[in-house]
Amino acid sequence: MSNNTTTTSSSVDSPIDNASIKVSFLGLGVMGYPMAGHLAKSGFDVTVYNRTKAKSDKWVKEFQGALALSPAEAAKDADIVLMCVGNDNDVKDVASQALGTMGPGTLLIDHTTASAEVAREMFSLCQKQSIDFLDAPVSGGQAGAENGLLTVMVGGEQQAFDRAEAVFSAYARHSQLLGESGSGQLAKMMNQICIAGIVQGLAEALHFGQKAGLDCKAVIDVISKGAAQSWQMENRASTMLENHYDYGFAVDWMRKDLSIALDEARRNGSTLALTALVDQYYGDVQKMGGHRWDTSSLLMRLK
Repeated sequence: MSNNTTTTSSSVDSPIDNASIKVSFLGLGVMGYPMAGHLAKSGFDVTVYNRTKAKSDKWVKEFQGALALSPAEAAKDADIVLMCVGNDNDVKDVASQALGTMGPGTLLIDHTTASAEVAREMFSLCQKQSIDFLDAPVSGGQAGAENGLLTVMVGGEQQAFDRAEAVFSAYARHSQLLGESGSGQLAKMMNQICIAGIVQGLAEALHFGQKAGLDCKAVIDVISKGAAQSWQMENRASTMLENHYDYGFAVDWMRKDLSIALDEARRNGSTLALTALVDQYYGDVQKMGGHRWDTSSLLMRLK
């Protein structure tokens, strides 16, 4: 395979071209629901499947398309099958059903944040059936999915990535092939490692400022213009100060992602001391009842 990186633009193919591509989307959670919607709005022939049929019914009512009652039914006759499910076990379960009806030359794309190990396993299974596979976790959260502004980190082969570009362009502002199978998941681990440290630093800074009696909103307005600036500061500092923690990516999901990263670190011999510590802090938040609070809720354990 080629190790050259490739990026997509924000444009999409014409609806006429996209309409000839049969796409199935498996998993209509907070990310999958809007992602599948962008595919429909971009003109693709979309079939959806979700474990809870009511969610599929709602999606079809909103975006048209077709509804399937199983992954196997959804994948039958599809050119490209996309998944966005919960964890490694979900990936294996849903993929095993979909692969039962996918034909040679089709493409399976997994947008789940899962382990690099399961990505490599899926790649091997697909190869045996002459099916292409990409592990393609995303970053940007619920807002990024709803606004079509996700970033897609991709592992797999160049020719499979090239086929997926039009699909990614429907809901992402940037996608990049980063290496062989599993590379997308490894990149997502790096993404979550970075976020964990940044959010903890922001929480401590706000805690410090409040204890010092400062106008933290005014301070954030100043320091966000300098080297301390981050996405988390721009988008979460004000809501943290208001004790609002219902903005998307939940603590439970973050702990799942950090667990994957820590497991991989034990395998490859890397040291993730800060990540391990922040993971424990998120455990404290869970004990406070914050399982579904968003990840910026680290400030709560300092109060």
